[in-house]
Amino acid sequence: MANDTGRTLIYASRKHNDGLLSFLGEHGWQVLPAKSASDVNRILNPGTTSAALIDLASGYSDREMGAFESCMQPATVGWVAATNPEQLTTKSIRRLIRDYCFDYVSVPCTNDQLAHSIGHAWGMASLSDVPIITPQVGGDQEMVGTCEAMQQLFRTIRKVANTDAPVFISGESGTGKELSAVAIHERSSRAKGPFVAINCGAIPPHLMQSELFGYERGAFTGANARKIGRVEAANGGTLLLDEIGDLPIESQASLLRFLQQGAIERLGGHEVIPVNVRIISATHVDLEEAVKEGRFRMDLFHRLCVLRVDEPPLRARGQDIEILAHHILQRFKGDNHRKIRGFTQCAVQAMYEYGWPGNVRELINRVRRAIVMADGRMISAKDLDLLPWVPTLVRTLEEIRAEAERTAIEQALLRHCHRLTDVAAELGISRITLYRLMCRYGMRGDESGVPA
Repeated sequence: MANDTGRTLIYASRKHNDGLLSFLGEHGWQVLPAKSASDVNRILNPGTTSAALIDLASGYSDREMGAFESCMQPATVGWVAATNPEQLTTKSIRRLIRDYCFDYVSVPCTNDQLAHSIGHAWGMASLSDVPIITPQVGGDQEMVGTCEAMQQLFRTIRKVANTDAPVFISGESGTGKELSAVAIHERSSRAKGPFVAINCGAIPPHLMQSELFGYERGAFTGANARKIGRVEAANGGTLLLDEIGDLPIESQASLLRFLQQGAIERLGGHEVIPVNVRIISATHVDLEEAVKEGRFRMDLFHRLCVLRVDEPPLRARGQDIEILAHHILQRFKGDNHRKIRGFTQCAVQAMYEYGWPGNVRELINRVRRAIVMADGRMISAKDLDLLPWVPTLVRTLEEIRAEAERTAIEQALLRHCHRLTDVAAELGISRITLYRLMCRYGMRGDESGVPA
């Protein structure tokens, strides 16, 4: 059973056919026998292209076939089913073959027929270029990416996590700034402490003080009990001030005072409470511009922006767009009773062409909606509510050069009122060469009245 071709075959059956095992091994397949779904899961490597044969005729129960579904989903594995003709009248078997198998054969059949179908299934699986996604930072399953911009982000996160200085995360809305903040916290020495987030743009200005620093009982009408603020709740851990650019100007002085002193006073109280907390701030607002316009305090900006992390927009992440789309599909594909298998090539190209103003958040929303609304088993550009991709016309270097020459000559002729001697002198060519080029590009008609 030497494998000279690099082709791997998973063979799932209650009772393996020794003759078939020998035949497949002689034809270059590395056969990995399995008797149950748990055996398949144990030997399955979704990152490697392989074929798989499930012998339904060997007598699997409905419950056992249901267990196979989870391991039949990776696009890099091409499944073939072997079944009795009578079994095709069974609803569960028909559904399993329809939703997960590239092909099926009715037994008895020849080994050559079976090998032919298996070879085709392996070939189709090998066309799948869906990257296998692994967490890149901490344990957060959403922090994924392979492009250089994301790799740089991961390196920056690892560096800033090792210090206790304030971190400022800048990026467009929907790029995942809070995910980066969580990743920094989880990799820091404060990982066992609390992670508390507050959206500064979602809280009314008159409530911001009490939300940040808490209040004592009786501090104002309706304050029937003491309340611990977000800053104090994060003691020993990390506080994320999300959308810090929307923090009211009157609250900025109080926050600056806390950052300088490392202590707070609850609203209505006089006790000075020391708080040991790391500050991470994030915003889609250009804080430097806000400082220039007087909407944000310069001294607070310099307190917050000691270490800076820049989140790349989705449109600058190249192949990550497709990686994330497949990741989202795998996560939410259960929202549709149909088994969505992937994206059409038109959908993939449309995603690359789109500008993604809402970044990753918009991609998640579009893919989740497409999963629910798709009529077929492949998500199309229409399902994503994106314009279908139209291939651009590829021009040769000769065509580009010709267009540039024609444009340059036309403009020179206009500047010099068709005086060919002056045009040739400006373009640095002889009158003969100019005349030849004009003839080539159809720019010489009736020469009467044309100055020389």
